[in-house]
Amino acid sequence: MSNSRKYSSQVVDGYERAPSRAMLYPVGFEKEDFNKPQVGIASTWSMVTPCNMHINQLADEAEKGINSAGGKGVIFNTITISDGISMGSEGMKYSLVSREVIADSIETVVGCQGFDGVVAIGGCDKNMPGCLIGLARLNRPGIFVYGGTIQPGKNHTDIVSVFEAVGQYANDAINDIELENIESTAIPGPGSCGGMYTANTMSSAIEALGMSLPNSSAQDAVSADKKDDCIRAGAAVLNLLEKDIKPRDIMTLKAFENAITVLIALGGSTNAVLHMIAMADAAGVKELNIDDFTRIGKNVPVLADLKPSGKYMMSELIEIGGTLPLMKMLLDAGLLHGDCLTVTGKTMAENLQDVEPYPDSQEIIKALDNPIKKDSHIRILKGNLASEGAVAKITGKEGLSFKGSAKCFGREEEALEAILNDKIQAGDVIVIRYEGPAGGPGMREMLAPTSAVMGKGLGGEVALITDGRFSGGTHGFVVGHITPEAFKGGVLAVVEDGDEILIDAENNVLELMVDQSIIDERLSHWEQPKPNYTKGVLAKFAKLARSASEGAVTD
Repeated sequence: MSNSRKYSSQVVDGYERAPSRAMLYPVGFEKEDFNKPQVGIASTWSMVTPCNMHINQLADEAEKGINSAGGKGVIFNTITISDGISMGSEGMKYSLVSREVIADSIETVVGCQGFDGVVAIGGCDKNMPGCLIGLARLNRPGIFVYGGTIQPGKNHTDIVSVFEAVGQYANDAINDIELENIESTAIPGPGSCGGMYTANTMSSAIEALGMSLPNSSAQDAVSADKKDDCIRAGAAVLNLLEKDIKPRDIMTLKAFENAITVLIALGGSTNAVLHMIAMADAAGVKELNIDDFTRIGKNVPVLADLKPSGKYMMSELIEIGGTLPLMKMLLDAGLLHGDCLTVTGKTMAENLQDVEPYPDSQEIIKALDNPIKKDSHIRILKGNLASEGAVAKITGKEGLSFKGSAKCFGREEEALEAILNDKIQAGDVIVIRYEGPAGGPGMREMLAPTSAVMGKGLGGEVALITDGRFSGGTHGFVVGHITPEAFKGGVLAVVEDGDEILIDAENNVLELMVDQSIIDERLSHWEQPKPNYTKGVLAKFAKLARSASEGAVTD
């Protein structure tokens, strides 16, 4: 038995497997295909979001690459949801849950069908960690392909422009016609959200992890380069099968350190903290934890002037060479582990050996000696409000510390209403609680309220803290992933209006400025609220999900 057919041979070889072969003839198998390695192609295609509307076309290209290299490609689907569409609604509670559904479904189909290898193609941000968790659990030769980024909308707009326009409209800064013009032109076609939001953050981190081909993270969704990426990925998985290179051979602690380094340099999303820990857990890299983001972040500067805090979009980074010249800069500076294995079958250093630097005229990626911020924008804060940690994204543009007066809300919608109706003033710390993995459940992203704050012109004057998450499109003085979460009896549950809160991103502190005896007294009277869901997938997630500081994993 060929090692490259380790699993499919158990399904289709021998006279007793005739029924299995009979079922495969109608779906396109020829007799000779039963002697080839079978590679499952996990497509996250869906017409519920532009991020994934083109993925099946990419899956077809991957199938061509597999078949041309001597394998048999088999396309199957898993789900996707849209954060951008569900944001700010009850439906957003399913977003993080979808990561687990995607991982479970890929594991289920590949395990059942006996595929020898996997190509997973993802677009919207939860697809990517979902795919990687599935690949890591299965530990069969596999590769990830990013669906690619969207083109900018009219006047350099994107989905965050629309969210911020809501605040501008509420502030009478734009009228009905201007709002409609923004909403109808900001999303011009297929591809993931165009800034360094969670999708582009995760695709870049996965490339740096070694699990996608070089520059897979920096290609337009609709392009010849992206089609070629899929064809080459199909061929690459056959090479992985031949060499018996599996995801856990690639997804090592040093590889995760590379991924964290690159996402910091790019100014990436706070969601990466949650997802990287979850991916590492699936890969058996149990030693990775939130404190590693602090350790690595001390030595890694923010170099990319990309949205949301910066000026440029991913499509413009693509035009000057993508992520590879940045990774070469980091490698040459001793900030990356060059000896890490990748899905090319070569090391990181070998992949980057002949990469040309960025053109001198470009302004998107700063030099290492002239960074946007000298250390990481991802801050792991601790203190009496977050004894197990919280995650902030502080670029320095909003300052490095904030002290203000709490205004507390039990769910996102209440906070958004207060912002839009001018009930939030300069100096306030907006507290949104009971939005954690168990409390929400599902840990919603707070893009609607943070964008409304920006649209209202309060970005530098208020802060927002939550046990929920933030979209990669969020910017401003924000702290999320507060653990223990309010639903589990964390101190966040007993913050009262008017309490003073300190956010210190230099000393990494999140503190409720109230005497400990008063906190203890409040906690002694606190009662856990009834769960919002008692049946179905949300209730299941609430019961199984670990703390946000542990990646909110469910297994």
